[in-house]
Amino acid sequence: MRLAATATVIVSSSAPRALTSVQALGLKPALVDALFCEAQLPCGHWKLPRLSPFTWAFILRVLWLCGYSRNVESAGTARMRASTAAKRLQSLASDGPVLLLGHGFMNRMIANQLVADGWARQKRNGSQYWSATVYQYGGV
Repeated sequence: MRLAATATVIVSSSAPRALTSVQALGLKPALVDALFCEAQLPCGHWKLPRLSPFTWAFILRVLWLCGYSRNVESAGTARMRASTAAKRLQSLASDGPVLLLGHGFMNRMIANQLVADGWARQKRNGSQYWSATVYQYGGV
């Protein structure tokens, strides 16, 4: 909440859980865009083996990274979307600190693009729900 209070620009994915988080923080987003939504998992119609949802999510994410993208955007397309999202955030950062309320895997892909563009991670408090990472241009 302290970090959110320092943001000049609030950005959110259009997913209901991100918008609920914005509301819980008492913020009003300047930008709500599906560009920041999570990279969806492909689905399969397998009945076996019977595994936990977390195990299936892991397996399907690995398969997705290897090229399996049945009925969802491919990993390559998601990387291009993350690149576009990173550029949008960088543009918004010219007005001051930006807070993005987004989603795990897409956030990681956006972060990779930010680092490739010269941004450096300053702080990180984990990778669970409601965690935050701070990036600053040029590592300053």
